[in-house]
Amino acid sequence: MNKTHKSVSKRIKVTKNGKIMMRAGGQGHFNSRESSKTTLNKRRDTQMSDAMRRNLKALLPNHRV
Repeated sequence: MNKTHKSVSKRIKVTKNGKIMMRAGGQGHFNSRESSKTTLNKRRDTQMSDAMRRNLKALLPNHRV
């Protein structure tokens, strides 16, 4: 049995319907040059694409991905 990849499991959240939500990147610094629209969009969680979802099955064997 494979072990769960802990760093991945801490960065994503699987919703009740099976969607994989993750934080938007690029929030650390250099945000003053971004438009206010971009800054607001970075605050929301985004849904992970199906291509990335297929790769997660190997990293999270015990989760419903």
